[in-house]
Amino acid sequence: MKRFYREVTVAAAEAGHGVLLDGRPIRTPGRAPLAVTTAALAAAIATEWDAQNESIAPQTMPLTGIANAAIDLVTPDPAGFIAPLALYGESDLFCYRAPEADLAAEEARVWNPILEWAETRLGVEFALASGVMHVAQPAGTADTLGKALMALDPFRLAALSPIITIGGSLVAGLALVHGAFDSEALWQAVTLDERWQEERWGEDAEATAARERRHSEWQAAARFLALLG
Repeated sequence: MKRFYREVTVAAAEAGHGVLLDGRPIRTPGRAPLAVTTAALAAAIATEWDAQNESIAPQTMPLTGIANAAIDLVTPDPAGFIAPLALYGESDLFCYRAPEADLAAEEARVWNPILEWAETRLGVEFALASGVMHVAQPAGTADTLGKALMALDPFRLAALSPIITIGGSLVAGLALVHGAFDSEALWQAVTLDERWQEERWGEDAEATAARERRHSEWQAAARFLALLG
């Protein structure tokens, strides 16, 4: 789509803070007004639109995409949106440890403090496994983690979706949204196994490029959360 506007501004809206193109509100793909809950986030979204050249490139506007998802996908059906995310509580990355002793020791050093935070903050317990065979979590753990998601607003849920799916960890997402750990520390945690294998066997260019793309998506989602305040 060609750029069709000259000026991008931010203005108060019924649902918070809206972004205007030549004085007209941006609309989501579902035709709802694009309005977010903080002025800082609205300003960042406006910057994405203002940075577009002759053609609009949606892939360069990740904050806009997350806001669209919050409005069009999460708000109408929060429970439906949460359901696939809550399943990660039954097979969280941090509960599955490598059979190699040296890697397992590093996983314990990095992952255990994150699990311990969740146990203390949310009142849950985790069962750990060696290898990839599924291990059932203690009764109530997955349900409690799902309820922690239900307590979040649509904008935080939309931003958590890529965090949880990219990292394979619901615990990492909840730790981030609660400000318990820095986003980059959590990124290092969820990519620990990949980087360990790379150090041991050598770098694969395609795998590295894929991880960099995921990292970019992760950073955008983390920034979205930070802008929510």
